[in-house]
Amino acid sequence: MQATFAQLGVPNDICLALERRGINTPFEIQAATIADALEGRDVCGRAPTGSGKTLAFGVPLVVTVGVADPRRPRALVLAPTRELADQIAVELRSFAGDVRVGVVYGGVGYGKQFSMLRRGVDILVACPGRLEDLLDQDGLTLADVDQVVIDEADRMADMGFLPAVRRLLDQTSPQRQTVLFSATLDGDVAQLTRSYQRNPVRHEVGEAKPDITLADHQFWRVERADRIDATVRAITENGQAIVFCRTRHGSDRLARQLGQRGVDAVAIHGGHAQNKRRRSLAQFTAGKTQALVATDVAARGIHVDEVDAVVHYDPPEDHKTYIHRSGRTARAGRGGVVVSLVQPDQARDTHRMKVKLGLAAADTESNSRSSSTRRDRSQPSGAKAKSAGTKSKSSGAKAKSSGGQRKSSAGRARNGRPKSKNGSHGNQRSHNGNRPKGKGRSRPKSRSRNRNNSRRPAARR
Repeated sequence: MQATFAQLGVPNDICLALERRGINTPFEIQAATIADALEGRDVCGRAPTGSGKTLAFGVPLVVTVGVADPRRPRALVLAPTRELADQIAVELRSFAGDVRVGVVYGGVGYGKQFSMLRRGVDILVACPGRLEDLLDQDGLTLADVDQVVIDEADRMADMGFLPAVRRLLDQTSPQRQTVLFSATLDGDVAQLTRSYQRNPVRHEVGEAKPDITLADHQFWRVERADRIDATVRAITENGQAIVFCRTRHGSDRLARQLGQRGVDAVAIHGGHAQNKRRRSLAQFTAGKTQALVATDVAARGIHVDEVDAVVHYDPPEDHKTYIHRSGRTARAGRGGVVVSLVQPDQARDTHRMKVKLGLAAADTESNSRSSSTRRDRSQPSGAKAKSAGTKSKSSGAKAKSSGGQRKSSAGRARNGRPKSKNGSHGNQRSHNGNRPKGKGRSRPKSRSRNRNNSRRPAARR
């Protein structure tokens, strides 16, 4: 029988606060680490995103933290993103009682953060960059910090924050307790553990490699112009979804385009003010919007348990990014759907990624509801998809568009008739090197002069 929070040593008032939120039984990582953390031991925990790590380190912090003087916090929690820092602070405050919890991150003004630090906070949740800025301006000192938590250390490493984390740890008390949580414990994270933890007790929960098979992974072949309609279909068929784009501008544009097609969507990325990002995330978490369109960096701090689907509107950078994106759904024992929109020129790279992920058996299907993206389902998943309408019914000749791409049925004129010979999609070449309208082909004048003067161009050898 699994231990209760009370049996792990959690005080009754915190147990009651958790019960009021419907949290009665500790998750596996919480049951494994809370007792050791309460005893003051250094803890090194490996657990996947969404496994309950915030309570695993948050409960011991709230129970054991000392009372801080102004500008001298006693406990420090480092997080890689604004959203994650905000969520940690909200979670801790839900059961902290009289313990003062503050949060600092970039994207907002310094004034309120300076005021908060002057009043004093017992537990400070911070992003490394803003915390260093505040230290440089003498807004606080870390000399009294004797409890440190490093959350999502692997993401810190990915985002290049570990040098800042080391500088910050060097300013804390040498007798501190250091608790570290990460999805992986190798590489830079292992080195951080060796350098800054003392005989840590190690707890590992779940598979070392994330189990992405809990979700239904679908790969849809689409033309570039059909991705928006395919995204609308993925959302309407599967439910609330996080849609991933590579750029900030692309995220804003896609959110507008989805709205024009009747899908309530908001965008979130680093270019938005923090208040706007907070509002967008709150709307999505409350179920007021159907889609959250996000960049990879912004999404690293998003922790929403009941996401029905993930849509890779733009392809992930690599298989690790695919795993992290896809991990936004099928969490806490729930199912989920992951839809990847695969353009013809991306099929080969997608197939390689699927092999690395162990998803090679997942067929790359056509987006069958879009007339311009119909494909033969028997076509192997890594093969290049041929565009419908490539072959002309009358002559069978291959038609090329002005951009050199093969022509799909969506490339025809809006009235349903093919473009004429002189249309913008015909075979006639445009300004540079175009064919003259007269009969035959005339030679360039410069060559004619060279021929008449019986001279060869000097540049030729």
